[in-house]
Amino acid sequence: MGLLDLFKRKKTEITDDLSLKWLEVDMHSHLIPGIDDGSKTLEESIELVKRLHGYGLRKLITTPHIMSEFYRNTPEIIGLGLEDLRLGLAKEGIDIEIHAAAEYYLDEIFLEKVQGGEKLLTVKDNLVLVETGFINRPQMLLEIFFAMEMNGYRPIFAHPERYQYLIQDKKLLSDLFDREIYFQINLLSLTGFYSKPVKSFAEMLVDEGKVRFFGTDCHNHRYLDMLESLPASKYFGKIQQLDLLNRNL
Repeated sequence: MGLLDLFKRKKTEITDDLSLKWLEVDMHSHLIPGIDDGSKTLEESIELVKRLHGYGLRKLITTPHIMSEFYRNTPEIIGLGLEDLRLGLAKEGIDIEIHAAAEYYLDEIFLEKVQGGEKLLTVKDNLVLVETGFINRPQMLLEIFFAMEMNGYRPIFAHPERYQYLIQDKKLLSDLFDREIYFQINLLSLTGFYSKPVKSFAEMLVDEGKVRFFGTDCHNHRYLDMLESLPASKYFGKIQQLDLLNRNL
């Protein structure tokens, strides 16, 4: 732990204790060790799950990246990693329900999977968590969403508040609203963890009633250190009153 991390821990300790009991289920995280940019070891994963459980969550659906260029995970790789994590948690006596889906990167390879009828990992039923790059709008974004819907899947758009192209493109945002695409916001966005513009956009989406899911997007302890400052956010009370779908997962 570096000096910066120590400072962050001390800073979060002066806020109210974080409770996510109202959320019940975290459906976006990277807790399977060693397969993406999240947790690196089983020991780290166990400690992260222990902290998440301590916030009052009753269930975790962890979502490793599937990206054709960087993280070539498969349902088999993810399933084996989940099994190892479950065994590790059982040995430590941590009693929390944990499942795995995936966070799919939207590109031509993913579109081929959908159009080819490949079975996707779902958060529940037909719900699939998807992401894009942060800067440039994918040219096939709406086409991919349409293909998913035609093949029986309902996309959940991961952390749309972090996409610079979406912040700047009001027409695209309106199109996504009209298509009733599910938006999943990162709780950390409301703390200013990513940037002020991201925080402002997340707050706007909350105000407009467009958020159906929240997730921690937990990758490591630094994420949870900052997450513990969430009770200081002026939106912490407001998001607890939203009609969220997390509780139905």
